[in-house]
Amino acid sequence: MFPLIGLLIGLLVGLLVDIDIPAAYSSYVAVGILAVLDSVIGAITANLQNRFRVRLFITGFLGNSAIAVALAALGDQLNIQLSLAAVFAFGNRIFINFSTIRRLLLERWDNRRIKAVQTAESDDVKIL
Repeated sequence: MFPLIGLLIGLLVGLLVDIDIPAAYSSYVAVGILAVLDSVIGAITANLQNRFRVRLFITGFLGNSAIAVALAALGDQLNIQLSLAAVFAFGNRIFINFSTIRRLLLERWDNRRIKAVQTAESDDVKIL
């Protein structure tokens, strides 16, 4: 829940505060944001699976961001787009985590419906 709240607060601050990012740094910011989104969506997935750990989230958040920015910087130095490796890796993980979140939420919804039907049936049996 905390990662989702943090994401929403960050989005609101980002929309309300007007910060100009120089074009030279746009690729660094883009892969950094993608790394952050990967960490937040991974944290939401872990939370739904009751496996969320704050230390793991923070180290993954900082580590993923640092690696993504370092790849973008190295790619700029070598004049190749190494940032695409980060974009592919983080994008792939975001889609995998999203599908996991969707599956977990649908399973919970189905379990609640089944439990509600069973409760209604047991109430009907008690009345008879």
